[in-house]
Amino acid sequence: MDADGNAKYTGLHSLRHFVASWSINPPERGGQGLASNAVQQRLGHSSILMTMDTYGHLFPADKDAYEKLADAERALLADAT
Repeated sequence: MDADGNAKYTGLHSLRHFVASWSINPPERGGQGLASNAVQQRLGHSSILMTMDTYGHLFPADKDAYEKLADAERALLADAT
């Protein structure tokens, strides 16, 4: 939606964005939880960059990756002392 509360996209284009967000959202939120490359193929994007530039903000953060990074940081700092 824009600043005035109007839909940003209308017509068939809005359906395309709905399908993209439905494909990305995890099953517990009513979506399909597809990986980025599956969404890319479904939308017909020529590049994963196009998919991620447009819809990257919808993909859930990988909490496991944050924890692994924190573990690596702790290990690095422990070895430095």
